[in-house]
Amino acid sequence: MAVVPSASYSITVRLEVPADGLPASQLASAVEAVGGMVTAYDVTAARGDRLQVDLTCAAPDADRADDIAAALAAVEDVTVRKVSDRTFLLHLGGKIEVQSKVPLRTRDDLSMAYTPGVARVCRAIVERPEDVRRLTIKRNTVAVVTDGSAVLGLGNLGPEAALPVMEGKAALFKRFAGIDAWPICLATQDPDEIVRSVQVIAPVFGGINLEDIAAPKCFEIEARLRELLDIPVFHDDQHGTAIVVLAALTNALRVVGKQLPEVRIAMSGAGAAGTAILDLLLAAGAQDVVVADVDGIVHVDRPGLDPQLQRTAARTNRRGISGLLGAALVDADVFIGVSAADVLTEADVAAMAPGAIVFALANPEPEIDPMIARRHATVVATGRSDFPNQINNVLAFPGVFRGLLDAQSHSVPRHALLAAATALADVVTNEERNANYIVPSVFHPDLASTVASAVAAAVQPGAAPGCGPGSPP
Repeated sequence: MAVVPSASYSITVRLEVPADGLPASQLASAVEAVGGMVTAYDVTAARGDRLQVDLTCAAPDADRADDIAAALAAVEDVTVRKVSDRTFLLHLGGKIEVQSKVPLRTRDDLSMAYTPGVARVCRAIVERPEDVRRLTIKRNTVAVVTDGSAVLGLGNLGPEAALPVMEGKAALFKRFAGIDAWPICLATQDPDEIVRSVQVIAPVFGGINLEDIAAPKCFEIEARLRELLDIPVFHDDQHGTAIVVLAALTNALRVVGKQLPEVRIAMSGAGAAGTAILDLLLAAGAQDVVVADVDGIVHVDRPGLDPQLQRTAARTNRRGISGLLGAALVDADVFIGVSAADVLTEADVAAMAPGAIVFALANPEPEIDPMIARRHATVVATGRSDFPNQINNVLAFPGVFRGLLDAQSHSVPRHALLAAATALADVVTNEERNANYIVPSVFHPDLASTVASAVAAAVQPGAAPGCGPGSPP
C-alpha cells in the first residue's frame, strides 16, 4: 500500500546553511528524494556567513525520518546540528494536567475549599449519598482503565507503555466533550484483580471507559463490572468502534441505495471489536451476516469453537457457508474488517455485489489497500487518517459519555448505543453525503453535542443533555 508522509513521523532538523542563499528548493528536493515532505522552513538565527534554519519535515515512517536527516547532511555546505522528533517532543512530561476550578488566593478561599469548610460538605454527602454527583468531580469524571494487554495494534505492551495512549484518550475526552478523564493503567492482567481494582476506585468516577484490554477477558471484565457498579461501564474498543461502524454503514447504504435488513455482510475478525460490531448490526436489523476469523468462516459445525464463537455461530451465517474468508465475499454487499493486514484480495472485492461497501479497518495496515478496493467498491472506509472515511472511535465516545454523565445514567443500554449511531450518521446531511464523506470530521462543531443529546434522551427521556459542568457552551 502506498504510504504518504504524516505528522506522526515529523521531525524538525536544525541546519546551518550558507548565508548567501542556499535555495530552499535544494533542501526540499533532498527531502523529497527519500520520500519526505517539507512542511515548514524557518530561519532562526544568523551567525556571520551562516544561517541557522529549522526545517520541519513529514515522513512516511520512522526509518524514512532517519533517511531525511542523512539526506540533508549530504547536501553540500549544509551542517545538521540537531534532529528533533516532534511526536516525542509533544509527549514530553505527559499531555494532561490537573487544574483547580476555584481560586485559592486567600485564607477564606482555603477555609471553604479545604478545612474546616469542606467538612460540612463531607457530612452532607453522608446524609444524602446521592449528592456526591452534585458536590464533587464525580459528575464529570471518567476513568480510562487498561491493563496494557492490547495496546492499539501493537499487542501486549504492559501498563507503562500503555500510558501515552490513555493520556491521549483523556485529552480527547476533555477537548471534545469537556469531560475530566484520568488514565488508570493497572499493573496486573488478571481479570479478578482488574475487576476488584476498578470496583474500589469507582466512587471517584461517573463512568468507566475500558481500553486496550485483550479479548476474551475484556468481555468478562466488562460484564462483571456492569453487575457490580452503579455507573456506566463502556469498553471503547468494542462499543465505540461498533457505534462508528454502524453510523458509517448507515450512510454508506444511503449512498448506494440499499437497506440494512436486505444486504449480505461479510466480516473478518471475531475479537472484541468484531463481536461488538456484530451485536449492534443485529440489533439494528441486519439479517444476513457471515463472520470469519483466522481459522476461516464461523459456522455451527466448525469444530473447536470457544463459547464466544459458538454464540457468534448461532446468530450468523444463515446460508451455512464454510471455508475461508473469500467464500463469504461472493455476492456480498458489505465487507467489514477488524482483523489483519492484507487478508482481502482484489479478486475478493471484485466478486462482491454491485455497489459494494468495503470497510477495511485494521490498523496500521488495512485488510486491503484502499486504492485497490476502490477499483471495484463504491464506498471504501479505513481506520487511517490519510484516506477518506476514517472510522475513528473519537467520533463516538466523547459524546456518548457526555450524554451518559448528563443524564446521570447508571448503565449503558443497547438502545443508547443505537441512538448514538443514528445521531452520528445524521450529522452528515443529505446534501453533504457522498461516497467519500459518510462520517463527519472529528472537529465538526455539532458532533459531540448531537451524540450526547441522543444518548441522554435514550437513557433518560426528558433529560437536558449538554448541561454538565464540563459541557461545551
